[in-house]
Parts: sequence; C-alpha cells; structure tokens
Amino acid sequence: MTQNSDHTGQPHPDIASLIYDWNEAGNDSAPPETLNIHFVDETLRDGLQSPSIKDPDIDQKIKMLHLMEKLGVHCVDLGLPGSGPRAADDITRLAKEIKDNNFKIKAYCAVRTHPADIKPLIDISQKVGMPIAAAAFIGSSPIRQFAEGWSVDDIIQKSTDAIKLAVDNGLPVMYVTEDTTRAKPDDIRALYKSAIDSGAERICICDTCGYVTPTGVRNLLAFIREIVAETGSDIHIDWHGHNDRGLGLANSLAAVYAGVHRVHGTMLGIGERVGNASLDQILVNLKLNGAIDNDLTALAEYCELVHEHCHGPLPPNYPVMGADAFRTATGVHAAAIIKAEKKGDHWLADRVYSGVPAGDFGKEQVIEIGFMSGLSNVKYWLQKHGIDGTEEELAKIAEELFAVAKSKQENLSDSEIHEIIDKCKSKALSS
Repeated sequence: MTQNSDHTGQPHPDIASLIYDWNEAGNDSAPPETLNIHFVDETLRDGLQSPSIKDPDIDQKIKMLHLMEKLGVHCVDLGLPGSGPRAADDITRLAKEIKDNNFKIKAYCAVRTHPADIKPLIDISQKVGMPIAAAAFIGSSPIRQFAEGWSVDDIIQKSTDAIKLAVDNGLPVMYVTEDTTRAKPDDIRALYKSAIDSGAERICICDTCGYVTPTGVRNLLAFIREIVAETGSDIHIDWHGHNDRGLGLANSLAAVYAGVHRVHGTMLGIGERVGNASLDQILVNLKLNGAIDNDLTALAEYCELVHEHCHGPLPPNYPVMGADAFRTATGVHAAAIIKAEKKGDHWLADRVYSGVPAGDFGKEQVIEIGFMSGLSNVKYWLQKHGIDGTEEELAKIAEELFAVAKSKQENLSDSEIHEIIDKCKSKALSS
C-alpha cells in the first residue's frame, strides 16, 4: 500500500488521482495494512562475520544501538560471547547500555549448542542483571551432518543439553537450526519438537547459505507452522536469511507475509560471503507497503555509521541509501521535480520521479549539472546554493555552466561549478 503522506505526516489530498497503485490492483491479494512483525538487527554479530568488515569500536557500537532503538528495532544480537574477551566486554557494555537507558529493545547472543559458549553468556547476564536470550545454533541439513559426522540423535542431544543449561540459569532460548532450507522434513520435525520440549521459547528458520526462493520460503513455513501446531505450544517463529542468490530481501518479505513473528537482517546487508538480508531494505519496503509505521528518518544516519565504521560497502546505486538514489542531472527528470517544487508541494516533488520518498528515510532529492542537463538544472542549482548577483550576471553564469557541462563526459562536481562561477564573476569585475 503506497504511503499517502510525507515525512512530516501531512497527507496529500490527491494521492488516489496522482498515483495508480498496481501493487494493489489485479488478482493478487494486497498485503494487510499493518503487521505485527518484529525486527532483529544482526549487524553487530552476523554482519561482522564478513571477511571484509571491520569490528567497530565500542563507542560506535553504542551509537548504533541508540539508532536501533530510535528506528523501532525490537531485538539486537549483541555478538558471540564465546569468541573471546573483547567480544564479551563489548556485549557487557552494550547490555548495560540497554538496561541503564531502559530501552525497549531486547537482546540476545548467538551461542553454539556448547557449554563453552553458554556459560560466558550466563556470566554476562548475571553481571549486568538483565536476561539476555541465548540464540543456540546448530547445523541441521544432511550435507552438514555428513561433513560433521553427526546423526540426528547427536544433534538432538547437543541441542537439548544446551537448551536445558541456558534455561536452568534463567536465560530465554531461541533454538536456531542452521541451513534449515536444505534440511529434511523429518529431521526438522524431530529437532524442533525436542527443542520445544526442552524449554525453547522460539525457533529460528535459517537460510544460512542463501539457497531458498520465495516459493520455498512459503512451502517451508507452512510445514513448520504445522509442527508448532502439533506441539500445542505458543512458540514464535523467526526468519534469518542470507543473500547468496540475491534473494535475501525477497525471501524476507515472503517470510513476513507468510506469518513469521520476527525477521532478521543487517544494515547494508553486511555478513558472511555476500551478506545477510538487508534490514534497511526490509524496513523501507514494509514502510512503503503500509505494513509498519516506524519513523525511519534516522535510517540514513545508521547506514552511514555502518559504512564508515564497519567498512560496509555502500555503492552509489545502492537502493535508497546510495549516493545516486535521489540524485539526478537529467534535464527532463530535474524539470519535473523543479516544477513540483514551484507548486510549493514537497510531497509531489519527492515522488514525481521517485518511487521512494527521500524524506521518509532521512534523505533528500538532489539536482546536479551534467551533460544531460537542461538550463533549468543550472538555474535551480544556482538558486539552491544561494549564488547571488544581478539577473544579467546570473544569466551569464548559467550560460557558461551550461556550455561547460555539455562539453563534459560526467557531471560537474560542486568544486568545478564554484570554480566556473568565480571565473565568471572575476571576468565581470575586470570588464
């Protein structure tokens, strides 16, 4: 469902006449207007497992945590407490930050189904004085079983022992089956039922290798809902996806609309191999569909932090957050935006050539000057940047900028534009 207001919350009276929404037309049923979906941010754990990513300083992690809270993220994976002293120290600081600020966001840590991972988490939880859930993970697919030399009975034994250790020490448990999307139905049933019987409060379906398609997501979730119904327990289901086939976002949205209770992701999609599902893109799409009403104006700030301090890649054409997402130098595009702004209609200007309203996500429309620009681009740029002068002087500057732009093979940078403006002004003074 296309949103009918700008980031100020002001509705536009002519939405129905200005945008025909094929997402809601035809035979395919539209998604519900709002969903009770919760979000898990894996940036500080699974995101940092990328071989190209930097582990940020704790101060930056704390800034990210505050932005998660501001964006309405419901849960954060604080890290792997069994991976070393630095990880344990950072997890402790982050957990204390949550408690001291009385944040709404909940916390868990990823742990192997092994006492060496669970005992440090018990210690941290007791030290901070707050429950930190254990996301206890173990491989479930036959290919993983073959590689490890495990039987299903081995996996069940490791899992139930770990779950009981955590539960007996006051930790909530989410049971995580790695590679669920390549696991056999009978194995999935046996693993989940034994985990639930042992005290797990949640189960997490993992597309660990980015293997599944949206059709597979729907098939798998229908089967797992049957398993949960068979147990008679009020067990919630999480979805955790990766992006190896480029389907991370599509699969996550399929999981949301198939009825999972929580969906996981990382900012900018950082993570193992080619990365996790992009949490920023999940949030954007659910906001645009009208499924959530979170204030996402701080999303750009969070993504910039991840880009700067984790070295998360942010190419210019990255959706919504990339430098080119709302930037144009094309004459016909710019002219339409300029005409909308002249009407005094911010809502219109933010959508006339953009399927995503920039203002809703902490961004803005940018008009530049380049070889495909019209003269209106140039005049708009001068006005927007407060370039002063007489009408005649500005006309000459605009003509010179337009002529130079047409001779170039790429857009003019701001520094190039200012250099041309200075030359024009100097020439005018000398004459």
